[in-house]
Amino acid sequence: MKQALLVIDAQQELIEGNEQEKSVFRKEKLVENINLVIKKAQESDSLIVFVRDKDVAGGEGKGFQIHQDIKVPADSPVIDKKATNSFYGTPLMTLLKEKKIDHLVIMGCATQYCIDTAVRTATANYFDVTLVGDGHSTADSENLSAEQIINHTNETLHGYDNVVHFSIVRKAEEDLFQPIHDNYR
Repeated sequence: MKQALLVIDAQQELIEGNEQEKSVFRKEKLVENINLVIKKAQESDSLIVFVRDKDVAGGEGKGFQIHQDIKVPADSPVIDKKATNSFYGTPLMTLLKEKKIDHLVIMGCATQYCIDTAVRTATANYFDVTLVGDGHSTADSENLSAEQIINHTNETLHGYDNVVHFSIVRKAEEDLFQPIHDNYR
């Protein structure tokens, strides 16, 4: 089985916030968990892909870059996107198909937008997905706390399926690159 880690929108200004936007919930733990899972991906010889949102910091400067405390492997592809969907208008799907990836581990920001969309799109495109339940974050919305959004997303996407391919939610400390999807089929 070929696997990839997708780290979506883990950008400096999105995680830390700015004059208009608050920082994401538990930002230090998010960065710590992203680094932990990057290490696990490297140990399992999995592809590691970073996706950046061009809307963050106007698509330029330090705020647009991947968070300064995330240990980005030098050989990791970085894909820029303009839409909420990491697959829309980007070379991501082509890259994953070329590398014959079957299983995606997904983490990053923001939970209810880009993370949710990536998980759903991936399962509809024949990938099994492991969402790192403590590896995605967001800020409070007008109606819900970030913690409520994260918990709801984890509950909704655990077992979410598109007939054969589906997502499960696991913690960063688990052996994420030993998928357990077949236990549920």
